[in-house]
Amino acid sequence: MTNTFLKDESQFKKKNALLVSSYQDYKEKELCLEHLKELHLLCETFGLYPLDQMACHLRNISSATFLSKGKLEEIKEKAHALQADVIVFDDEITPGQQRNLEKLLEKPVIDRTEIIIGVFADRAETKEARLQVELAELKYQAPRLKRMWTHLSRQAGTAGGGKGGGGGYLKGEGEKQIEIDRRILKRKIAQLENEIAEVRKTRNVQRAQREKTGIPVFAIIGYTNAGKSTLLNALTGASVFVEDKLFATLDTTTRKFTLDNNQEILLIDTVGFIRKLPHHLVAAFKSTLEEALRADILIHLIDSNHKMSLEHAEVATDVLKELGAKDKPIITVLNKIDLASESGQISKLRLQYPKTVRISALKQIGFEELKEAIKQEIKSLRQKMRLRIPQNQYHLVSEVIREGTVLSQEYDENDILMEVNLPHRLAGKLKQYERS
Repeated sequence: MTNTFLKDESQFKKKNALLVSSYQDYKEKELCLEHLKELHLLCETFGLYPLDQMACHLRNISSATFLSKGKLEEIKEKAHALQADVIVFDDEITPGQQRNLEKLLEKPVIDRTEIIIGVFADRAETKEARLQVELAELKYQAPRLKRMWTHLSRQAGTAGGGKGGGGGYLKGEGEKQIEIDRRILKRKIAQLENEIAEVRKTRNVQRAQREKTGIPVFAIIGYTNAGKSTLLNALTGASVFVEDKLFATLDTTTRKFTLDNNQEILLIDTVGFIRKLPHHLVAAFKSTLEEALRADILIHLIDSNHKMSLEHAEVATDVLKELGAKDKPIITVLNKIDLASESGQISKLRLQYPKTVRISALKQIGFEELKEAIKQEIKSLRQKMRLRIPQNQYHLVSEVIREGTVLSQEYDENDILMEVNLPHRLAGKLKQYERS
């Protein structure tokens, strides 16, 4: 990001990190350890080197420091022994807690949200994605301006030859600059929101043009690293970037695919969901996630080999609820069945989701069953009609053949009699030609 008054996340790249998570109920400890594994992968994706991790039992959340002083002493000792450069919290911490923690631990402290934003910033390639990431970053950093000026104050104090040299700097010039930065930030956020609104207008025009074709649209959604891009590539022969990392895909990709009955569909690969995805990040990426909202049908892809697959599936469901898309028709697809045990995760998933399709996107196992499920869902999007169209309106017949499924066709004097399955949009258009 180019905003000089904001902290540059790249300062933490290639630094050694101690990871910290918390749990309140002892039954949650195992879950906490699994969450730390995901944080470990997030940090690696971002460019940090995780040295070790701590799962801390939390009786009550401290409004000042999140964890108790006793736990913080343990963290401080471990960070010092490991020579960690930065401490990463799995929980989202407030700006005040962050300032206090850095003072007590004498190390930079960042949280899961900041790591996710950093990963998003690295992965953003299109103009829209870059705008959305910058907006998310600015909204995250806005309440943390005082913390950043505290860092500058300490640097100034050190340069002046003593620990106390920076106090006046923050209270004087720093406080004035914070107010200036807040105004700049407010203007910049408004500017970004306007730019994203313009991009959204363009996207809406493209979507409207797509809807005019009558081609059914399927959005592939799911937890990050579930295999969405691999599935898109396998079905369509596309070459969407695939990597075994979190958020390898940040932008939406649309590809056309033709079923064996010559039915064309559009497949959209979307940004992956993740646990504790910050609300302001969801809001920033709403224009991208709208592709899933506007799709006719969702393909919910679940990594059936992952130990946390049930929780991951619930995360995706929760995000869809937040976006207002929970009532969309959904095909639930269990991916990576070549790796998963029938007696393990797949059995649990099938209990939770009885109607599922099981596939391996990588090895293209189960694709015929998936295609059949897609065909069945398309049927639900269509209306069966018996039409009488004058022969001089043959452009309508061509439209029916192109967008619908013709069940029968015959000629009756100057008319063409057709029995068809049509998209609801086209069915409404041809209502006047319907016959009994």
